[in-house]
Amino acid sequence: MTGILGGKTALPSVCGCDMNESLTYQDAGVHIDKGNRLVERIKEITDQAPRSGVISGIGGFSGLYSLDVSQHKDPVLVTSTDGVGTKLKIAFLMQKHDTIGIDLVAMCVNDIAVQGAKPLFFLDYLSMGELVPETAEAIIEGIVTGCKLAECVLIGGETAEMPGLYAQGEYDLAGFIVGIADKARIVDGSEIRAGHKLIGMASSGLHSNGYSLVRKICFERLKLKVDDRVDVLGKTIGEELLEPTKIYSRVVRYLLADFPIHGIAHITGGGIVDNLPRILPSSCKAVVREGSWLIPPVFTFLQEGGNLSAQEMKRTFNNGIGLILVAPESAVQGILVSLAAMDEKAYVIGDVVERKTEGESQVVWG
Repeated sequence: MTGILGGKTALPSVCGCDMNESLTYQDAGVHIDKGNRLVERIKEITDQAPRSGVISGIGGFSGLYSLDVSQHKDPVLVTSTDGVGTKLKIAFLMQKHDTIGIDLVAMCVNDIAVQGAKPLFFLDYLSMGELVPETAEAIIEGIVTGCKLAECVLIGGETAEMPGLYAQGEYDLAGFIVGIADKARIVDGSEIRAGHKLIGMASSGLHSNGYSLVRKICFERLKLKVDDRVDVLGKTIGEELLEPTKIYSRVVRYLLADFPIHGIAHITGGGIVDNLPRILPSSCKAVVREGSWLIPPVFTFLQEGGNLSAQEMKRTFNNGIGLILVAPESAVQGILVSLAAMDEKAYVIGDVVERKTEGESQVVWG
């Protein structure tokens, strides 16, 4: 009997098959050569984007990045990780995979932008039941596009082939961002005071939250198909649901250089109700003015289609506001003018007032 690497050991047949037949990793559903070719293709894709700061290329055991701290007195690294949830299911149904990577970058980058951090480099994790190079390339191209919009680099990642774990044609995504900020200039909400104003920056639509409910409304209750055109939306339902998440980091950095912004909230799952309190001091509450911004048609369509209560809408979706800035009243006009010059839609949507009791809600609607 020979051991491992030393030859074959004769085994009896226990299943009607030849137990002495030599198996390969590919027999189990993992294609090593296909994966290697994909890595080479990813290198070509990432090389098309700026690689400032990157020392090592795609395909190594780790990513190396040269950290320039010359512009920072007391540098702090800021990190976040996220995915895109069941919005992936829309990409599967549409068989369109070139924008979901933008969502992935956006969900991570927006979470560090709210603390005033500049994104440096991004990593991704892509797991598929069977490696489909065309699909993987489209996903990576979307991630690179997102990195360009965020002004950061894709430094590396992992593409895993996991047969038996996913339904045919499906995959999962996760993203990881590392950014930098000056410790003294981190935006943490501690300077928010009664009298400050809330400025809402428009979302590009649903972003990447609430899709389990969205799918139930659209595909179970309304019996829509992804290529069904919805007149009120001016496009197919699939096109609307795949609209990429807006990336705010570049705009936020410009604003922070010129204006005193004391708090920023990324409006994701939980809506304004759950996300705005994350940056408010316990002594403050926010009064959000109903009707102070334009709500995109998709939200009204979903509310009517699912017969959703106003409270359910507020706690599930962004309802047209992707980011909220909290600033002194004296800075509001300048911020709005600057945002308009950058072609960003923004609205004054409320005020910060004193919170009188600990049990009082930190977000009320007026």
